[in-house]
Amino acid sequence: METDSVQNHERELQTQHILLAASNHDLKSLGTLLRTGSANVQDSDTGFTPLHAAIAACEPLSSSPKSISNGIGANRDTPKENSDIKGSDGDEPEGNIAAAATTVKLLLQNGAIWNDVDANDETPGCLARRLGLNELYEIMVDAGVRAEMLLNRLDEYQILRGSEDDEDKEDEGREGAAGCPEDSDSIPSKSLDQGPDPGSSSHEPAISLSDSNAPLNNTAYLSSNLFIHPTKLLDASRNGIMMSWETPIMERTAAILAPSSGLRILNVGHGMGIIDTFFQKASPTAHHIIEAHPIILAQMRTNPAWSSPMVTIHAGKWQDVVPNIIAQGQLFDVIYFDTFAEDYSALRDFFSDFVIGLLDEGGKWGFFNGLGADRQICYDVYGKVVEMDLFEAGFDTEWTTVNVPEMKDDEEWEGVKRKYWALREYRLPICRFLV
Repeated sequence: METDSVQNHERELQTQHILLAASNHDLKSLGTLLRTGSANVQDSDTGFTPLHAAIAACEPLSSSPKSISNGIGANRDTPKENSDIKGSDGDEPEGNIAAAATTVKLLLQNGAIWNDVDANDETPGCLARRLGLNELYEIMVDAGVRAEMLLNRLDEYQILRGSEDDEDKEDEGREGAAGCPEDSDSIPSKSLDQGPDPGSSSHEPAISLSDSNAPLNNTAYLSSNLFIHPTKLLDASRNGIMMSWETPIMERTAAILAPSSGLRILNVGHGMGIIDTFFQKASPTAHHIIEAHPIILAQMRTNPAWSSPMVTIHAGKWQDVVPNIIAQGQLFDVIYFDTFAEDYSALRDFFSDFVIGLLDEGGKWGFFNGLGADRQICYDVYGKVVEMDLFEAGFDTEWTTVNVPEMKDDEEWEGVKRKYWALREYRLPICRFLV
């Protein structure tokens, strides 16, 4: 017992030495400490990792009244009128920022996890953003992108190796080089549980493209009941499938994708029918809608809006329907993708393998861009990841910023299990074939 106490004391002492060296941007001492210690230690009270400590040491004196919202809880600081990060306010010497940047890079090179959260539910990047430290924030975003891209490649490698190693993979888990301990393809853009509750005291990694706790089961969702409300559509667990606050986003998306009449349109995922309603106003020559949930399909069939001869409803999962459409040789000028209870890999499969057989030359397509939208740094990381994957698949992507009105939890999100959106800006993607 006494030996354990001594060992715990030594570990705590080493943790404090590492945190102090990181906070002082003392590269020499930190490098020595990391030879035997971990870049992922955490203070038992604050939850600070060395990354948090290195960034917090650069807090500008005037940061409190001008701090920036990270979209991770109602108890966060009020955002600036202009949410763009402008860097430090000039109260922090440039040399200190440079030293912090070098320290952060050293920690990342030694395996520091980009999305560990402290006791305040902030990742190091969240902290940098709140303090207006743009350079440090961008370093953390880039670290997140590298981690997620690496995990994507590891997933592909596992597929290539086949199922013979499945048992080993389950035993070994996913922690390691990328510093992101969860499967990078298991979080949907909107729906289901998206990580720890704001204010959680547990020092868990922040939400990634993955969350092993998320009950992702498309088959179960398609056989479940739905809660239908004039302003929201919820699944049986009261996760938000679609909500009326998305209307301005859908209106803007439809206006960009279908600015004129006479187009051929394909929408994958009907939901509340918000974007399909706007598509109809564009007077398309053909409007195809793929929807898999039987309750939504039943409502569509009794709605005169979808009985037009120009509208074709395809019942079933898009994975089953789309190959048949391609086999028939049908092409579209406009495609939109917004499904529920599917992970990022489903979207990636869609644009990597199927859009090329659906989109006519000169056509445009888009999708609901909600990956990681309950936390700003996650949204920024996954936006870059998706853009890279789109480019690799042969698409050029243009982004339009759409302001999202502030929503009060007790009104807009009443009855919804978890907010799938907490940010003030939506990045609207429009994709075209690379020329």
